[in-house]
Amino acid sequence: MAHSVSPAQLGTPAGAEEPSIGTLVQSAMADVSTLVRGEVELAKAEIGTSAKKAGISVALFGAAGVLAAFAGIYLFVMVAELLTWLGIERWISYLIVTAFLLLLAGVCVFIGTRMIKKIEKPERTLETLSVLPGVLHREAPGQRHRAVPEVSNGKVALRGNESYKV
Repeated sequence: MAHSVSPAQLGTPAGAEEPSIGTLVQSAMADVSTLVRGEVELAKAEIGTSAKKAGISVALFGAAGVLAAFAGIYLFVMVAELLTWLGIERWISYLIVTAFLLLLAGVCVFIGTRMIKKIEKPERTLETLSVLPGVLHREAPGQRHRAVPEVSNGKVALRGNESYKV
């Protein structure tokens, strides 16, 4: 893997001595930054194309739904006229079709209401959101609610004997 910092930029001739840890970390951070920027650009390009296709697809499904609704209207008019042809008064045949549609709508409302009652609340998300304001609360220096670890000589130590959990 090629690093973005060359030996000439390090101030040492190639092959002379090993670069310092700081220089290696700087080089690695530059490479990671370049990689992340490249991945973000790739994601933008792919999502842009996919979003356009998805938008067109949704519009076509919407148009199909509108056309199917119009076809349904004509279907029920035809059923009412068929009942008229069978000898039922015209207004009664349209009343029968209307009553059938209202009954069908009532069944849909009943089933939809039962399904909504079965939806579970996101309990864990609600619990974590209720704790969030306390976590984000800024405390004045020296007024901490929990011990903060101290780092000395490369070792992490807690004040007191509590365990440190985030």
